[in-house]
Amino acid sequence: MSVDRDVEELIAEGAAEPVEGWDFSWFAGRATEERPPWGYARLVGARMAAVDAALDVDTGGGEVLAEVPSPPPLLVATEAWPPNVAVARRTLRRVGATVVQVAGRPPLPFRDASFDLVVSRHPVETWWDEIARVLRPGGSYLSQQIGPGTMRELSEAILGPLPPAANRHPEQAVAAAEAAGLRVVDLRTAALRAVFHDIGAVVYFLRKVIWTVPGFTVERYHAELRRLHDRIRAEGAFVAHAHRFLIEARHP
Repeated sequence: MSVDRDVEELIAEGAAEPVEGWDFSWFAGRATEERPPWGYARLVGARMAAVDAALDVDTGGGEVLAEVPSPPPLLVATEAWPPNVAVARRTLRRVGATVVQVAGRPPLPFRDASFDLVVSRHPVETWWDEIARVLRPGGSYLSQQIGPGTMRELSEAILGPLPPAANRHPEQAVAAAEAAGLRVVDLRTAALRAVFHDIGAVVYFLRKVIWTVPGFTVERYHAELRRLHDRIRAEGAFVAHAHRFLIEARHP
């Protein structure tokens, strides 16, 4: 098989795979990413077992929430992207969660002081005032978030040099939480090694994690993909780093 045909077949594989939900099992053998040391799913499970009412914001396909060992009596999840809503409703039947389709902007469609716990993994945007509004006094918000400059090496491999990241800094999240009247009780950060073994995995990742290269399409960035394919072939893999932070804030 020629190199030209090989790269086109790999790109086509990454372009054909459905992107609904947040199941990353397709990457097995093709890409890896370190997991944060704090164990977000385990922390969520422990918090859920101790409350009566909980909300998962931006649930994706519900993959993390579905693994909660002891769900509370009232469990609600929100999702804005219609294809993910259908996936989440199927996935979350096992834990008895209600999935509510929402707009990608505030307000949340819930009464004040509705939940003891609000969680969110990789939210698109955190609406701190809304989180504070729907939390009951003494309730908590627990979230694993995307940090600044995450996967910058991959973004720059496609887009070229970029300015320093201006958003998603943990300190900004702390300030916003406190401005909404919440008290931050935990903050942790991690830089995680991500390794791509073929260009098909890169294509699938860029289609799935859309903020890495905004407006990405195979057609638009075909030349850059071919160059990155050549680099992977020469070096054996492409390495980038994902940045994450965990924040927990409590309602007074």
